[in-house]
Amino acid sequence: MNATKDLTPDLFQPVQIEDSDKNSLSRESVGFWKDAWRRFLSNKGAILGLILIFVIGFFALVGPSMNSYTYQVQDFKSLNQESFTGDHYFGTDDLGRDVWTRTWYGAKVSLLIAFLAAFFDLVIGVTFGGISGYFGGRIDNIMQRMIEILVGIPNLIVIILMLLIFDPGIVPIAIALSITGWVPMARIVRAQMMKLKTQEYVLASRTLGASHQRIIIKHMIPNVMGPIIIAVTFAVPSAIFFEAFLSFIGLGLRPPEASLGVLVNEGKDVLQIFPYQLFWPALVLSLIMLAFNLVGDGLRDALDPKMRK
Repeated sequence: MNATKDLTPDLFQPVQIEDSDKNSLSRESVGFWKDAWRRFLSNKGAILGLILIFVIGFFALVGPSMNSYTYQVQDFKSLNQESFTGDHYFGTDDLGRDVWTRTWYGAKVSLLIAFLAAFFDLVIGVTFGGISGYFGGRIDNIMQRMIEILVGIPNLIVIILMLLIFDPGIVPIAIALSITGWVPMARIVRAQMMKLKTQEYVLASRTLGASHQRIIIKHMIPNVMGPIIIAVTFAVPSAIFFEAFLSFIGLGLRPPEASLGVLVNEGKDVLQIFPYQLFWPALVLSLIMLAFNLVGDGLRDALDPKMRK
């Protein structure tokens, strides 16, 4: 209390501020996406997953051309050679085919199928969920009953039936995976649309005469991009897993075509004798799924404001 007695009005002087500095900000203005990117970069697991995706993607594109072999060429003079024998980095299989070339070619095929399936999920899910959530009412009730019917049917049964009808290939498998794969995306978009359509800026745009198409595309879709990106990121490893599973049970791509599931299926037959033929494709498959899950977790933490510490 005695210290306050020593305070005099002369000790309190206003700070002189130039007129040009009165409206300036004391710190850098950071937008939502820039802040999310900074938070993503601070997540070590997400950065590790991103590096793995780039490395695996690079080898999937360049790896098959790093030697003179192709994924289908058979060399009966080099049957079942161990890994790192000569110029066979991952060895050869029981037909003399180079496992390195087949592994990275199979990774490229599996990634292509997964990205195609994720793209179909994105287009169908965003369109269906956006219309259902924005218009609501009877339209929403009818569309949600359709989703409930699809959810009631096991997706694996639907996928298997589709592949029994169509010849297995990259596009048919991607379409089969998307028949029910878009449902989670549609539900996410619908929930976000129902929340956003009551916001003031949407009501103002509607009052000013904006069309439904403009409101959805210009105002609502950009505000649900965060959940959409996260859903797509998690859809890719799910599609890779289903493709590998279908190829493993013989309903996916057929030999001599190669995917990671096909290579794992072939490698299991000689697991006890030549384990490297299963090890390398299974390792690449595991790393792909781990990488996308790490990136998905990082994006979820970065794009969700509730996760901010």
